[in-house]
Amino acid sequence: MVEPGAFRTDFAGRSLLGTANPIADYAETAGPRRKANNPSHGTQPGDPARAAQVLIEVIEGETMPARLLLASDAFRIRGGEVEAQLREIDAWKAVSSRTDFPDAV
Repeated sequence: MVEPGAFRTDFAGRSLLGTANPIADYAETAGPRRKANNPSHGTQPGDPARAAQVLIEVIEGETMPARLLLASDAFRIRGGEVEAQLREIDAWKAVSSRTDFPDAV
């Protein structure tokens, strides 16, 4: 599974350009999302060409990870999610263990 961070592609740039006359009915839904992407364009940490090279190397390599995070922001985002999941798992371990048979090891 490839989990990419943000890459400097046209995704947050020209491809998000909307109409010069926004529709008022969408101001509360699509409006905020449309504005949220604009500031990040051109500043994303990921380089698409380098990502392509890494993917080729991984595919042609002898081992392959179950998850391949690409770009530094992917580590920050996914790492925080994993740490939160581990804390939650640990917090509920005693409750989970109560479902075992009494003679389970």
